[in-house]
Amino acid sequence: MINGVINVYKEKGYTSFDVVAKLRGILHQKKIGHTGTLDPDAEGVLPVCLGKATRLVDMLTSETKTYEAVLLLGVDTDTQDVSGSVLSSHPVTCTQEELGDCLRSFAGDQLQIPPMYSALKVHGRRLYEIAREGKTVEREARPVHFYEIKMLSCQLPKAVIRVTCSRGTYIRTLCHDIGERLGCGGCMEALTRTRVGMFCMEDALHLDEIRQKTEDGRLGDILIPVDQLFAIPSLETLPQADSAAHNGNRISASCCREKKAEHLPEISGSSAGISFGSSGDTTEKVKIFDSEGAFVGIFERDDAGSAWKPVRMFYDPGV
Repeated sequence: MINGVINVYKEKGYTSFDVVAKLRGILHQKKIGHTGTLDPDAEGVLPVCLGKATRLVDMLTSETKTYEAVLLLGVDTDTQDVSGSVLSSHPVTCTQEELGDCLRSFAGDQLQIPPMYSALKVHGRRLYEIAREGKTVEREARPVHFYEIKMLSCQLPKAVIRVTCSRGTYIRTLCHDIGERLGCGGCMEALTRTRVGMFCMEDALHLDEIRQKTEDGRLGDILIPVDQLFAIPSLETLPQADSAAHNGNRISASCCREKKAEHLPEISGSSAGISFGSSGDTTEKVKIFDSEGAFVGIFERDDAGSAWKPVRMFYDPGV
């Protein structure tokens, strides 16, 4: 089984599930999962997890993301992007400076109402299924965070914006909300995801490139091993502690020794590996390998500080 993460460039016209299906055919492996849905009309970075790395899907989905979007002012649609039906049109009278002020007003914590055309479930049904019936249901506003909203270019009624945001943020809803705040309406014309956590667009590979690498026997050139995704110290167990480590038991600190320093893979724009929990979590964490060099998992100090306890296991016997 292939274990690791590939930074895929999702092209327009594909769903995220399409990418997974095509990779299953290319790699001849079923255990594959993507790390965050991109709409079919959107493109960009989509990290895909293989084998044991699928245990990282929830962590990678929670990483901050950066997008570049084309905002079209003066038009409201039912899908909040240009693929939908136009609900209303208005003249755009704001200036570039007023648009810039509006963008800055969205920075920080916000409440965002998910769009009707989304995959979220309400009472067991996808919102887009309800929307296609011409119905609208009440949706609860969800907290999101915008780390950066910057105008890259502007030629009204259009502007290109860069947005770095938290998990669960809808950029087309942001475009709609910007238009609403300016009083002229707005929707999203185009969207590219340029970063997911440590994964950047510069390193993302198209499906055809991945297929060629696989056929050439060079998949290892683009596959990032699970352990290299964590920018934390590494320890290895003494032989007598291997069994305890493999079984996910606590390991006495005296049964571990320092492992030779390792480095994260060369990924453009990357300054850190996958993050853990809340930003306020200061518990010491390490990667633990067994005495033979097999990656076991992520462990953290216990309350007494005398042992390491498992946080996430990646070891499989016989693999």
